[in-house]
Amino acid sequence: MKESAVKKIAVLTSGGDAPGMNAALRAVVRTANYYNIECYGVREGYNGLINDDFLKMGPRSVKNIINQGGTILKSARSMEFKTKEGRQKAYDNCVKHGVDALVCIGGDGTFTGAKIFNEEFGIRVIGVPGTIDNDIFGTDNTIGYDTALNTAMEAIDKIRDTATSHNRVFFVEVMGRDAGFIALNSGLAAGALDILIPERKDSIDELFVNFRNAEKTGKSSSIVVVAEGEKLANIYELAEKTKQEFPDYDIRVAILGHIQRGGSPSCADRVLASRLGYGAVTGLMEGQTNVMAGMRSNDLVYTPIEEAIKKHNEINKDLLLISEILAI
Repeated sequence: MKESAVKKIAVLTSGGDAPGMNAALRAVVRTANYYNIECYGVREGYNGLINDDFLKMGPRSVKNIINQGGTILKSARSMEFKTKEGRQKAYDNCVKHGVDALVCIGGDGTFTGAKIFNEEFGIRVIGVPGTIDNDIFGTDNTIGYDTALNTAMEAIDKIRDTATSHNRVFFVEVMGRDAGFIALNSGLAAGALDILIPERKDSIDELFVNFRNAEKTGKSSSIVVVAEGEKLANIYELAEKTKQEFPDYDIRVAILGHIQRGGSPSCADRVLASRLGYGAVTGLMEGQTNVMAGMRSNDLVYTPIEEAIKKHNEINKDLLLISEILAI
């Protein structure tokens, strides 16, 4: 590789934590060390840039973290970084430490901050997509998605045991404020009767039809998986409306919540994070900036951050059809 375009980088994790962030951090630090680039970790995301919370990092700084969920650098959503004054402080601290590039691990909000920072001050930035929602354009999967998906599936499997034992209907809410990837795939994998996601215009009447069809085929218990961002109604309202329509049903609600964010990252997330962390550093070395490192069809690619935050991965409509067919 020709001479690097950067000499000293800083890496931060921002926004909601995702399993695999530590694996990405490890890859960034060790790749930088391999290519003789100094590396700082920044604690608590953009707040750390503003508050000068920089930590010199080397290969031993990231030992034994590849299997840990969360982020050892901590994460935060910085309101001050949304101000010009806050970003000026952040830039001054980068200059103070001689940092000429940032690796920003996070989602939409993280990338938006990185883009503005680059445009205002010219410091090189590269994004690494770490979010369980899998809604970032420019990568087939985001770091943390596979682990969260498997956590949701395993939880729904356990709930099914109770549903079957008591002939109950369970409405299970999974994470996904704007995206239904976790709901669709965990619901399909766990054999849900119906899956409600924000990308599709759902109907309460269609849900009731599915319950009636289930009765005709002899189903005595059912699981309905609902993304938290479902627009039809919240999960308690859905359960209440179903109870009114089917008063004999024994209905329960389960909200999986933040259990989906935690836990040891899956093999897929560890490998993805390692590849993207490596790709972030080598991208900066090659002169890339204001882009996100992603994996498309198993190849490392760089997508302009503006494109990554404006567009969103689309739900696979075939999976919707398959889930309906297999729910019979």
